[in-house]
Amino acid sequence: MNILLRILLSVVSIIVLFFVLRKIKKSQVHIENTIFWILFMFGLVIVSIFPGIVVFISNLIGIDSPANFVFLCIIFLLLLKLFNLSLHLSKLQYQIQQLSQIIALEKSGIKESKQFSTSEIKNI
Repeated sequence: MNILLRILLSVVSIIVLFFVLRKIKKSQVHIENTIFWILFMFGLVIVSIFPGIVVFISNLIGIDSPANFVFLCIIFLLLLKLFNLSLHLSKLQYQIQQLSQIIALEKSGIKESKQFSTSEIKNI
């Protein structure tokens, strides 16, 4: 890997890492959501400092080009993150639907045989 490319990758990864940490400090994002990005940027810094790791692993697996291995890993990680976000979104949509139904029932004054308690609402 070209030394200029390694330096550029390291600098950009460190800048993005500080950007993410700044967002956490300003409480604009939850820590749980940024752990992935912190580890991702840390991994890019490690790869840019020690590119031999990528060459060794790509040769070990049997991938001809280390660049193809890097792209494969990044695409795989981003697909995992996308799937995780889709699961989280589905859960939130279900919770919104349940809460809106509860609010609609309370506003309409319909009394059902089952009263909603705060513990049931929290379980939604």
